[in-house]
Amino acid sequence: MSSIIIENLDDDLIFRLQKRAEYSGRSLEAEAKEILRVVLIENEEQSLNLAAKIEQRFSHFGDFEIPIISRDPLRELPNFED
Repeated sequence: MSSIIIENLDDDLIFRLQKRAEYSGRSLEAEAKEILRVVLIENEEQSLNLAAKIEQRFSHFGDFEIPIISRDPLRELPNFED
């Protein structure tokens, strides 16, 4: 297995990672691995299609149709033939 070294993390980021690791009951290294796994594997499996995301978000409402609204032009189109 490969190793990585991440240098020059700011203090706030280290503090947040430590707190998250403590909350989860993991070591700092295990927490960093879990974050990378979630971001790189689980998020990759989710669709990046915006329409699919919207459909998924509102799917619990069941099937419904949005009525088509008739639209009239806002103004008369110009005539360039004159």
